[in-house]
Amino acid sequence: MTAAWRFLALGLALLWLPACAGAPERAFWGADARALPGWERLGEAALTAATDPFTWLPAAGAAALQIGGADEDVADWANEERPLFGSRDTADDVSDGLRIGSYVLYGAAGLAAPAPEDAWLETKAKGFAVGAGTLLATRGATDGLKAVTDRERPLDQDDESFPSGHASMTAAAARLTSDSLTYYDLSRPAEIGSDIALAGLVLTTSWARLEAGEHHPADVLAGMALGNFLAVFATEAFLAPATEDRLALGVRPEDDGMVVQLGWRF
Repeated sequence: MTAAWRFLALGLALLWLPACAGAPERAFWGADARALPGWERLGEAALTAATDPFTWLPAAGAAALQIGGADEDVADWANEERPLFGSRDTADDVSDGLRIGSYVLYGAAGLAAPAPEDAWLETKAKGFAVGAGTLLATRGATDGLKAVTDRERPLDQDDESFPSGHASMTAAAARLTSDSLTYYDLSRPAEIGSDIALAGLVLTTSWARLEAGEHHPADVLAGMALGNFLAVFATEAFLAPATEDRLALGVRPEDDGMVVQLGWRF
């Protein structure tokens, strides 16, 4: 069994434990999906996605690597030393396996998430519709950026280096999986463990692309940021339960008139 499939088997095992747990912590996954969230919700979702640490930290790292040629230096070192996988072919196979594995984990997490018995198919369909749209958007955005940037790969294979598709797709699938797990009745250690495992999945996939000679570090970091941004944006805008409006206007009658109250929730 390859390292990629061992990682996937471990992930599925981790998902099976919470699947046997009790009632969900919040509404059923997929039950609150909506096609038209409104401009205010879209704006809030974009802000949440942009300020998420797994979006801005990789993006900042990709920018920092442009200082002093560090991006090229790390890519050259990874191609020459290959400390983790030993060969480019092995690294390439592992990255492919882990990317596919991230889709399997997402599918398993969504299917195993608690759902109402009388609307199981409907809630699953709505949840996966948001996820499928997110993955398609991530693929499209990645390909669009590749066409615009025309960056050559480290070994000059072609000019589709930036950003990494493996990194963006795996990051998106991992974040979708993480969101679906919030609907489980998980203990705090289980939550932390699943988050660490999913982060490890994304990081291992991304590093494998470096050792395979397919990308520079900035390429995979940008891909991670892009995939995470789109996944957070989609779940916050189209999937998460509705919340009360932050801006609230209330009117209360009084004996000699009325009182108008304006409140801001934060």
